[in-house]
Amino acid sequence: MKQIEGGVCAAKGFYANGVHCGIRRGREKRDLALIYSEYPASAAAVYTKNLVKGAPLAVTKANIADGSARAVICNSGNANTCNSNGIEIAEQTCALLAEKLGIEPSDVIVASTGVIGQPLDIAPIAAGIPPLCEGLVPDGSGLAAEAIMTTDTKIKSAAFAFDIGGTECRIGGIAKGSGMIHPNMATMLVFVTADCAITPQMLQKALSEDVKDSFNMISVDGDTSTNDMVSVMANGAAGNPVIDAEGADFDAFCEALAAVTKTLCKAIAADGEGATKLLECTVTGASDADSARAVAKSVVCSSLLKAAMFGADANWGRVLCAVGYSGVETDVTKIGVSFASAAGGIEVCRNGAGVDFSEEKAKEILSQGEIKINVSLGDGDASATAWGCDLTYDYVKINGDYRT
Repeated sequence: MKQIEGGVCAAKGFYANGVHCGIRRGREKRDLALIYSEYPASAAAVYTKNLVKGAPLAVTKANIADGSARAVICNSGNANTCNSNGIEIAEQTCALLAEKLGIEPSDVIVASTGVIGQPLDIAPIAAGIPPLCEGLVPDGSGLAAEAIMTTDTKIKSAAFAFDIGGTECRIGGIAKGSGMIHPNMATMLVFVTADCAITPQMLQKALSEDVKDSFNMISVDGDTSTNDMVSVMANGAAGNPVIDAEGADFDAFCEALAAVTKTLCKAIAADGEGATKLLECTVTGASDADSARAVAKSVVCSSLLKAAMFGADANWGRVLCAVGYSGVETDVTKIGVSFASAAGGIEVCRNGAGVDFSEEKAKEILSQGEIKINVSLGDGDASATAWGCDLTYDYVKINGDYRT
């Protein structure tokens, strides 16, 4: 498996575009994205667990109940959530796009992101769909990735080539996510495309398992959003034997999917609103995988720990505190903690107690842009990794006037 360029257009048969249709203020920001497969594709998705859900999620879930899709359309600037006509707007969007592309409305995955509770007019979307479709290009992933951004400061994209039964396949994805990141499935929008042949049932199985160790393991601010979804389309254009059961081919696909999703996870966490540092917490020695996940997520979610990382303060007690309220039963006298970055590594806690260390060296390590927090429990052999970011003054500034 090797990392390649191309995002959602890396896989054969996929085209993309992004335009400004008028939902967002100013013409300099693209706000309508399209991903299109020239072949019918197996489709799968997972959705936010928030009880308040954006209308596009309900429409998408109904559309891909048959396990197939041909296109993804997503607007930014308005979340289409808590609107009396939200379902109607989402369905109209699918119908307008389907008419232009010559496909069925039920072949469309529809998504929205932006402010919650604001009226959404179909007019700009209707006006934007013709140029959106006419501008589809085989290298348009970056245009689509830009069009789904809200407070994101960077385009988030990944793609990999991998082998299934002697056939080269490709998989790629784009994502948006910067604030309201605290998944209970996923708290962002992620669109993945692949050119391998796989049944909808196996595609859903792969995605549902993957999110346990990818998108469910990131947090920026502890808020689970209302519109978040991860969708995958696989169109079979690579020509591999259809993956319809577990085995070596399915494992190869899952490995490639994980490569894409974890790359996007790190990009989302690193671009958290106001963030200056990516935090990666790896827990080892847990009694089971669920315990490892719970501890790792608890650490990256700690506001106190996030603030300490912003200040490059090696306050390891905040790590132990987060372990302690994670809900995992563990022997605190066995816990070890160390910090690492491009500037080196340093042990700060052993057997649940502090050890002598250089504060100067620790500050140098924690002043880097990517910080690794390593926690060992001594309870078993399970491990897990979670991603987050530091908590800065700018987070409050960004969210203090987000709507206005």
